Amino acid sequence: MNILIKQYQNDKLSVAFVGWGYGENWNCVKNAIKKVPGRIWDDKDRAWIIPSSQSAVNILLENLYETKIFSYMTECAEPKPEGDGVNSALEKMKEILTARHYSKNTVSCYIEWVRKFLERYKNYKNAGQVQINEFLSELAVKHHVNASTQNQALAAILFYFRFLKQENPVELSGVIHAKKPVRVPVVFSRNEVRKIIELMEGQKKLIAKVLYGTGMRLNEAISLRVLDIDFERREIAVRNGKGAKDRRVMIPESLSEELKKHLEKVKLIHEKDLKDGWGRVDLPGKLSDKFTGSRYDFKWQFVFPQKSRWKNKETGEEGRWHIEGSLLQSAVKQAIILAGVNKNASCHTFRHSFATHLLEDGYDIRTVQELLGHSDIKTTQVYTHVLNRGASGVISPLDKI
Repeated sequence: MNILIKQYQNDKLSVAFVGWGYGENWNCVKNAIKKVPGRIWDDKDRAWIIPSSQSAVNILLENLYETKIFSYMTECAEPKPEGDGVNSALEKMKEILTARHYSKNTVSCYIEWVRKFLERYKNYKNAGQVQINEFLSELAVKHHVNASTQNQALAAILFYFRFLKQENPVELSGVIHAKKPVRVPVVFSRNEVRKIIELMEGQKKLIAKVLYGTGMRLNEAISLRVLDIDFERREIAVRNGKGAKDRRVMIPESLSEELKKHLEKVKLIHEKDLKDGWGRVDLPGKLSDKFTGSRYDFKWQFVFPQKSRWKNKETGEEGRWHIEGSLLQSAVKQAIILAGVNKNASCHTFRHSFATHLLEDGYDIRTVQELLGHSDIKTTQVYTHVLNRGASGVISPLDKI
């Protein structure tokens, strides 16, 4: 994991973390930076903004040091190969990943895993299946990574071998695999969903309803644009979801009028931004270059905009991005506590509950799979385990005495 700290405007610093390769350790890093007074999250640049002061930097570095998760970099790193062979290989890999429309987070993770692999071996050009097995086994045995993290590292390394070295490693049976725990997702009851949502307010409450009512992921919901909502067909287009896939979900009938009224408020906000000389929004991909005038159109505005416009103090430019995901996560966590729901739940639990409740209502698993955007039916089948376990699926022998 790399930490990039650079100047941000005149009185602030930008702190970005590149290569989230350690699964649950990311929470340690996030908690470390949250202890810095005055920090805010910039969703557009995907970075934390902290005061440009020695005390703020000292607090950040001390908190990061206390996590003790950066030792792996020191242990694994050996002298770098001569020349810029590694960097040029990584640049080429980045180009291929981007051309294949991998997400920015996936590109960053893959690049960092391959960098660690190449820097692990001096004679990296001759590295092959033996080194792959050794590297992956070390992750599980020495560094105790979980199965998901090890699989991510494997996917990144295989991508490097297949698309850069034009090799296809197949003898990977010698890898010591991290143990993958068998877990069922946390699910709210319908009554718990109702109580949690009732304790929320404003735009955040509406987003929570959308999450539960459509099964969308948090980032998919907050990234919605006005043109994605089709009230005539009662559909919402989910663009560039996980795996760079598009899909369509229904608009809950009970939410239709509320969404329309919300968009009327959003239009007023946009009209005021235009009146103030702004109102421009970045378009997906390269559309900003192709349709420069469209960036001011209401249809491209975010359905759930920020409360205040962001401002670049150097250029004076202002704009409005979508609401920050962490704000909704905090609001949901608070509502869960106030509702007295003693479950390790989050925004994503609404998605699990959506799928489980649809299956309880008799909808077939293929329909649920399509609504969730799962490529493999096995991913969706985990919700059938929820249905078949616990008090709702089993009658205790005590009840038959």
